[in-house]
Amino acid sequence: MSIEVVPLPLPPTADATRLANFGREVRGVDLGALTPEQFREIEELLYKHSALLFRNVDLSPEHQYALTKAFDPAAEIFGHGNKQIEGTKRSILYPTLRGIPRVPQVYLVGNGTVLEHEGIDAATLAHPSHTAWHKTHVPPDAHAAGATRFVRWHMDAALYEFFPSRVTTLYAVRVPEGPPQVVRYDDGTGDELTVPLAATAYVSGRVMFEILPPELKSVAVRGRVKYAPHPYVWISTAKAKSTGLGIETEGLEVPYDQLSPWEESKVQVLPMLWKNPVTGELHLQVHPMTVAEILVDPLLDGAKREGALYPDGAHLTDLQEVRDLLYRMQRPAIAPQLVYPHDWREKDLMLFHNRGVLHSVTGNLEPDQIRLYHQCNLAASDGPAGPTADDLEIWA
Repeated sequence: MSIEVVPLPLPPTADATRLANFGREVRGVDLGALTPEQFREIEELLYKHSALLFRNVDLSPEHQYALTKAFDPAAEIFGHGNKQIEGTKRSILYPTLRGIPRVPQVYLVGNGTVLEHEGIDAATLAHPSHTAWHKTHVPPDAHAAGATRFVRWHMDAALYEFFPSRVTTLYAVRVPEGPPQVVRYDDGTGDELTVPLAATAYVSGRVMFEILPPELKSVAVRGRVKYAPHPYVWISTAKAKSTGLGIETEGLEVPYDQLSPWEESKVQVLPMLWKNPVTGELHLQVHPMTVAEILVDPLLDGAKREGALYPDGAHLTDLQEVRDLLYRMQRPAIAPQLVYPHDWREKDLMLFHNRGVLHSVTGNLEPDQIRLYHQCNLAASDGPAGPTADDLEIWA
């Protein structure tokens, strides 16, 4: 049977023009027995469309690991290191992930208590909640009526020691049932977005760059970000913005000298823009919560300086300035009309380009609303490619 490709069902709130190329459902393939030709077709589809959906898939952890690894054959370990999250209780990721013993590259994520699953006698998972993470909360009466928030916009990456994974696979084993909820941005804009219960929301890094004004495109193409060491411990005592897009600057981060021992050589300094390996397009790809510094190169000789930001280059170390600049660059792309919230069904597999999208969990779940997914992302064998000299000529 030949591969069939159809667009994802965009919600009525979506800007169909901006998202016309985002996401595809793939039909007619057996993911456990892909031919080399089929895999190459799927690989190209992924990089062209950023996210692929496969419905009604039977997928063992072994097959999920093999599929994820096929996109980066030299990759071997989970994106944060095998079993490292379980040993780092101060990390914000500790309550939400549990590794599968026989396939440590595949993790359980979800909500509630799960018994005798894939070699795990019992695991109690916590659905990430804005009430445990944001500085402000949805009022109790609105919360009870189904108001929620984006919890945290991110990519799947350790951002210390290990390179960010190329792809993530997310497989729905059990999906909770319930009415839709309304994501509130609570940032003064009045923005809201109706989403299915516990939807995973996606935004395109390509669109994020595309909609920037020229002066911010110039910063992006010249810019690099330096992440904090042990970043998920560093932010564990801080609080997030109401949109889930970054951290409030209150001086609450764990001081560097109180982190576990770390090495400067393992700290990640990555370009703001990552180049798509198939299309050549640039994706604005920055984890907004864990950036500590921004470095901007000077304009090229002969470049127009009028209206330019940081024409002579800059090294931003003030966290408020760093976060304000990133928020200015990223907030337009999480507007309701640019978000794809995936409405999960059991046995759905979402495969997404982790170097080209940001995503966030949504929703409020009670302890008895069981949500169980298998997630796999692998520390990449190489770093992301940044802008080329030609890109600098065009955008700087």
